[in-house]
Parts: sequence; C-alpha cells; structure tokens
Amino acid sequence: MGEITTIPISKDVRDRLQQYGMEGETYNDILKRLMDEADYETFMERQYKKLEEKEKFVSLDEI
Repeated sequence: MGEITTIPISKDVRDRLQQYGMEGETYNDILKRLMDEADYETFMERQYKKLEEKEKFVSLDEI
C-alpha cells in the first residue's frame, strides 16, 4: 500500500461505506473495489456505445 492519508468524511458517509464492505476489508479495500467496478462499468458502456454506432451491429434483443 502507498502512503497513508486522512480524508475527512461525515459519520453518515463512513457508516454507509461500511455497508459496502465485506468481512476483513479495510476502507481502502472497499474504495478500491468500488472504483474498479465503476471503471469497468464505464469502460463497458463506452464499448457498447461504439458497437451501436457501427452499421453492422445488431443487438441480441433484436435477434
């Protein structure tokens, strides 16, 4: 792990963040996992948009 910092957050946000955690995860672990999931979803949305813009793309829903 890199250099440790302190980020001030409200107790409400801290409690909400805890709800996203799994047993044994640190806040750092939770945040990294959530950011990785958000990055993956954003990447996939961009890929689907590129496919939809191509003329030969046919959605599985249309088959």
